[in-house]
Amino acid sequence: MPLRQLAAKKGIQFGFALDPAKLNTDATYRDVVARQAGIVVPENALKWQSVHPEPERYDFAPADAIADFAQAHGQRMRGHTFCWHRALPDWVYRTVTPANAEAVLTAHIRTVAGRYRGRVSSWDVVNEAIQLKDGQPDGLRNAFWYQMLGPRYLDTAFRAAHQADPDAMLCYNDYGLENDTPDGESKRAAVLAMLARFKKRGVPVHALGIQSHLRAGETHSFGPGLSRFIWAIRDLGLSVYVTELDVDDSRLSGSTAARDAIVAETYKRYLDLILATRSVSTIITWGVLDTPHRTGATATSGPLAERPLTFGPDGEIKPASWVVEHCFERAPAHGGN
Repeated sequence: MPLRQLAAKKGIQFGFALDPAKLNTDATYRDVVARQAGIVVPENALKWQSVHPEPERYDFAPADAIADFAQAHGQRMRGHTFCWHRALPDWVYRTVTPANAEAVLTAHIRTVAGRYRGRVSSWDVVNEAIQLKDGQPDGLRNAFWYQMLGPRYLDTAFRAAHQADPDAMLCYNDYGLENDTPDGESKRAAVLAMLARFKKRGVPVHALGIQSHLRAGETHSFGPGLSRFIWAIRDLGLSVYVTELDVDDSRLSGSTAARDAIVAETYKRYLDLILATRSVSTIITWGVLDTPHRTGATATSGPLAERPLTFGPDGEIKPASWVVEHCFERAPAHGGN
């Protein structure tokens, strides 16, 4: 049974981040997405650099292709992302100032979210806004929109997205929330406090995205602290999504079979843990078919991750595929939110 159907039986959406070029040219890629995914998200096609390359020009064709595919195959679509410290086109740095930043940001969000109103079920409105080492109040990252507007850019972005599409679920998305380490716990606390402040101010935020870029073989990385964090998010009245799941195998040695087994075991431990909370409603892997690349957990130099996803390079079933299937089969039903 396709993973989308197994997940749906438990009230969960399963899917992939998509590259529209592969969707258009690779029949195997397209067939796996059509069969296995109940929800999809563009990897890059809705980031500023791709969708808004010039001040007066938007390029919606790649994201439109994903939206059309999703509609044709009975899939939901997520949007990613309105505010991020990367993937901004050069014109933004040249022309945006503290005086016009709110107008530029709001216009972009209204234009993009408005185009996909009714077709995108949820948006990553703000991505990776917490960076404790930057030393800013409340742990906020000293990134471009923060430099232009201060912390109010967060409220501005969520309110603009809600105005453009009142029915979309609006999400804050971040990495580094998975592990029960001092750094992980500190970042969880900062994210939880930020979301609580949003709720107190009436900011329209509906979900937290936990990216979930994992490392294979780190047997004591995530555990009960993550479960408690997920329950705390649920207690705020927010949904919890896993938005960019993969398992970096770049540090492993040995045969492909041995590496695949460790990757599969990491998937198993993680999915069993988070699904047991009955609080995770969406699970998306950051990619469809294995190709050597850097995941969010791979070092910026050194070997690439080789087989971090749930399906092999030619769409073949591999140990991680079976593990995900079995995790959905034995998972309790999603409990709401």
